[in-house]
Amino acid sequence: MPHAAWIAGGLTVVWLTVSNAPAHAVPPPGAGERPPEVQARLEAALASMPADYEPRTEHLDADGRPHYLNRLILETSPYLRQHAHNPVDWFPWGEEAFERAKAEDKPVFLSIGYSTCHWCHVMERESFDNVEVARLMNELFVCIKVDREQRPDIDDIYMTAVQVTQQRGGWPMSSFLLPDRRPFFGATYFPPQQFVNLMRQVDAAWRERRADLEASAAQITDLVQQITAARGAAKNLGRAVIGEAVQGLVASTDRVHGGFGGAPKFPNETNLLLLLEEALRTGDRQPLDAALITLRAMARGGIHDQVGGGFHRYSVDGHWLVPHFEKMLYNQAHLLRAYALAYRLTGDPLLARVARQTADYVLRDLTSPEGAFYSATDADSEAEDGESLEGEFFVWTKDQLRDALEPDDAELAIRIFGVTDTGNFEHRNILFLDRPLTESASDLGMPLDDLLARLDAIRERLYPIREERPHPLRDDKILTSWNGMMIRALAEAADTLGEPAYAEAAARAAEFLWRRNRRDDGGLWRVWLDGEASTPGLVQDYAHLAHAFVALHDITDERDWLERAEAVAAEMVERFWDPDPAPDAGQKAGAPAVGDPSERGLSVRRPSGRHPASLGSGFFVAEREKANLLIAQPKSPTDGAVPSGNSVAVRALAELGRRTGDRNATDRALATVAAFAANIERMPAAYTYMLTGLAVALDGDAGPRATAGNGAVVAAATLSPANDAGEHEVSLDLVIRDGWHLNGPEPLQEDLIGTTVEGAGSRFEVTNLRYPEPRRTQVSAQSGDVLIYEGRKGITFRLQPGFDPTLEELPVSVPISVSLQACDDEICLLPETVVLELPVRRPYGRLPPQAAR
Repeated sequence: MPHAAWIAGGLTVVWLTVSNAPAHAVPPPGAGERPPEVQARLEAALASMPADYEPRTEHLDADGRPHYLNRLILETSPYLRQHAHNPVDWFPWGEEAFERAKAEDKPVFLSIGYSTCHWCHVMERESFDNVEVARLMNELFVCIKVDREQRPDIDDIYMTAVQVTQQRGGWPMSSFLLPDRRPFFGATYFPPQQFVNLMRQVDAAWRERRADLEASAAQITDLVQQITAARGAAKNLGRAVIGEAVQGLVASTDRVHGGFGGAPKFPNETNLLLLLEEALRTGDRQPLDAALITLRAMARGGIHDQVGGGFHRYSVDGHWLVPHFEKMLYNQAHLLRAYALAYRLTGDPLLARVARQTADYVLRDLTSPEGAFYSATDADSEAEDGESLEGEFFVWTKDQLRDALEPDDAELAIRIFGVTDTGNFEHRNILFLDRPLTESASDLGMPLDDLLARLDAIRERLYPIREERPHPLRDDKILTSWNGMMIRALAEAADTLGEPAYAEAAARAAEFLWRRNRRDDGGLWRVWLDGEASTPGLVQDYAHLAHAFVALHDITDERDWLERAEAVAAEMVERFWDPDPAPDAGQKAGAPAVGDPSERGLSVRRPSGRHPASLGSGFFVAEREKANLLIAQPKSPTDGAVPSGNSVAVRALAELGRRTGDRNATDRALATVAAFAANIERMPAAYTYMLTGLAVALDGDAGPRATAGNGAVVAAATLSPANDAGEHEVSLDLVIRDGWHLNGPEPLQEDLIGTTVEGAGSRFEVTNLRYPEPRRTQVSAQSGDVLIYEGRKGITFRLQPGFDPTLEELPVSVPISVSLQACDDEICLLPETVVLELPVRRPYGRLPPQAAR
């Protein structure tokens, strides 16, 4: 017998096992009869669904079978399948739908959403699963459903149209198109009566004022094409624009609650990563302090799942208390990177704790049996009365905590997590920390470590109890780009936190993508679901995967990962690069840009000197040859909830250029930045991740590790804690690839450059410098005797402060320059200097000098 159950979106449905017997689906109301061959395909698809398939609809026959069936049953997207039993005669995006619109002389209704979207579920329940509303939709329009996570290129185009006409956007997106795909009106969620009224108005305009709709479509399409192309005069950009972006972010930071701007508040991870990386690169404390305000406030807030770890998508208020409860893989990835990097810069164990909880949440709750990562969990879950409520899975009452915990632990949890009788959300409590844990420990007269141990025990008790509740829907599709983000994050966290398990998980997921989501022609698939790869990859899929492979190479030193990164990047250039030269702003080729690193006295590897406009003008979102159904060829370079494909491509190419010596990679990274220079200068905060890539292209990687000699040499330094005099001992490892060598510090030939270490800043002096003894040999019959380093060599020295660290604030980092010349048995490369930034941590818990006074 079937039994009633709730499915995300608030629909009471019946769980049933679908047999191979024919489905008794009826035609969607107002849509007419389908061709028999189409109906047969749909019924066969339904009959082939697995035993645990759950039709999501209120419209079921006495045997528990869905009344309605549409073409979305043939799709792989979980979001599209959610709508396969609506009475709406949905089509997926494709030629069939637009040909039908032309043949029937109907406009198109385009609905775009995603599987964990709360308001998408609401509009489905109110309108799309309503027979009479669906009847009107089918009679007046050809209706198309798109999963924005599967097809962000389509979403980008039509969301841009909504934003230029409504000055706002969001999901579900509701747009009306001409049969040639050009939009003439668009908005977001509509209540059912308003939606019905709108459809009647659109129908009247279609019949009586079609010329007006066509004129509107022409104007909107022209704006969309201009905005998504983001074309402007090309010019070289230097560090000045990065500094302007950082200053703007520091100025716009909410100094009380963190974040940028007011409610609703999003994490804006790309902003945080730029602030943190620039603090590391420059030693400036302002960007670090700004990022820490946000990271610490978020960690205390309800946006942070205090029981299960990980973060919700955004906060509806200005102080991070009440989240929109869906949990997205991309938020976990970028916040893991941010918290791990913040820990690297500060040594704050509470930041490391949040990073570990975030990584552990993903590995426990969002990881497939094969090791890849699922996309998201829903905002909605089932309440006691069977109704769908947002956040129900995550909230608590005092009584629930007292039932779950020992009395002392229950009272501690109630106090620490701000639990009240009235609640802070729908008469229940979102757990949050109303003050820093250091203050709570002090108030309780308890060492911080003891408090953390108590809280860990409480979390370990609450988590399995919460697991017994009805779960929010999980979106099990595996997206290449989002998995690339998570692989990158786990690789960086493994290095920073010293967690080999994170590196192993990153490598396992990367192997899965390499085996499963590569096409026979060398390209990538975007989606893996139910044992099948689908949907051609977009530029962000290629860029994030290359970005991830570079990080795996860095932490494993396995060259296979670098070669895979090069292969993916080559495919990305071949398929998405726009070879059309960008307009030239008139800058001479090879001229240093304002803020160029050479102006700071640093010797760095230079790009080829070609003007960037000669190479091309950035990357298209979709493959050039596969964009025939799109009204625009978007590049969409601005960062949003995730970094843009162009931004990640810049970063990945810049990193590859540094590790391989491929100047084409570096030049193409700089050309991409140059193509969008006019927009970047006008609003640098919209391009924050692209600016991190620009910094890598200009100055190399930020931090205590650098690559030199076209990848033949890796320099990595570790800094010991300061002694009582504020001095730090430093160990510098030089790892030299087989077949290559460096010259000793005092070469025997005048034309060779020795390996030397110097301080690159003014606040610390390098003393007690000890070089290893070089080997005296002949590398060729013509070379004469040379003094060389091979393999792994260690250099030690001391950093002595030129100030009193008890009276002055420490910098975030100390720069060290390493000058070297890499040679093999036949040639020596040009000499180069790489700069390593060594984080200088204040002992955690010690007040800065200003506070101490």
